[in-house]
Amino acid sequence: MKIKFGLLPRIILAIALGVLIGSFAPEWLARVFATFNAIFGSFLNFIVPLIILGFIAPGIAKLGKGSGKLLGLATFFAYFSTIIAGILAFMASTTILPNFMKAGTMSNIDDPEHALAASYLTLEMPPVFGVMSALILAFLLGIGMASTGSKTMVSFFDEFQAVIEKTISYVIIPLLPFHIFGIFGNMAYGGAVAEILSLFAVVFVMIIILHWIMLLLQYTAAGTLNKKNPFFLLKTMMPAYFTALGTQSSAATIPVTVQQARKTGANERVVDFAVPLFATIHLSGSTITIVSCAVGVMLLTGEVPAFGSILPFILMLGVTMIAAPGVPGGAVMAAIGLLESMLGFDQTMIALMIALYLAQDSFGTATNVTGDGALSMIVDRFTNGKKAV
Repeated sequence: MKIKFGLLPRIILAIALGVLIGSFAPEWLARVFATFNAIFGSFLNFIVPLIILGFIAPGIAKLGKGSGKLLGLATFFAYFSTIIAGILAFMASTTILPNFMKAGTMSNIDDPEHALAASYLTLEMPPVFGVMSALILAFLLGIGMASTGSKTMVSFFDEFQAVIEKTISYVIIPLLPFHIFGIFGNMAYGGAVAEILSLFAVVFVMIIILHWIMLLLQYTAAGTLNKKNPFFLLKTMMPAYFTALGTQSSAATIPVTVQQARKTGANERVVDFAVPLFATIHLSGSTITIVSCAVGVMLLTGEVPAFGSILPFILMLGVTMIAAPGVPGGAVMAAIGLLESMLGFDQTMIALMIALYLAQDSFGTATNVTGDGALSMIVDRFTNGKKAV
């Protein structure tokens, strides 16, 4: 029987080997690491605007399909839940993380392609357009396709999105462990790896706790509105939670989510409409993870995250992750452009973000899909089980 070596074990192995080898790597090997990281980092910069365009434009276009009132309510509650999750994560991480880490640990570490040695090769890959241009274009095209009902353009962007998803699945994700290996080799060389690994442990535990706090908030609201026990409702949705842990995909978990959401007593017509929609637009668990990791990385570099700068990031994040692909790390890939343009993350910080995120991606996905059951009940309560148009 063939044993599958999943992404998480590969990430863990990459970190361990990076720490070990980076401690005594000769210069020629350091230059090999630097060359790979420089090329891969350039490719990430090139692909990010295409990811934004490929995800958001068809995602917005498809929101135009369906019932008016039900669609509007479902979209509102999904976005509201995502924003609340981001604010919760910011408040918790800025309160807890400074007590467990030394601020400015990474302040003396350069970009990975320059820290250990000079790269053997410099390969420029300028993006076709910038991140903000991609966002504006995606909104413009997405809204235009939704309002005109253009089947040809929707079909084109569906295929374009499939190409981007393949690129992520078969190029970026397989190469990420090597990139993370180089980053941690660099950190081991710079003497900051111990503090960073301790941050991983603290952030991981904090994020899991925040996920469950968010689920309790969602099901308390759903239970109060529908006069049902929130703990019974949460227990009913547990098969969806554990299925998502295994699949790491909201889309793959839809059948189980629908089945369990029906058992909560929500109207079947509402559930059948809302759950597939929430699978692409409701990402409260992923938002908690991204915001918490971002705050942690900012603290490592000596920055003090301010709510005034993080809130716009959270608001944009709730939109940018729409229709994130059903592959591990899809949400953080969609968020890279915002991390760079709004929070000023460099390639080292981006690599840390990716490593932190992928270490618990399945837990974020599980929180997303489990929360879909609560939101379906809330939408059902406000529509009285009818598909209003």
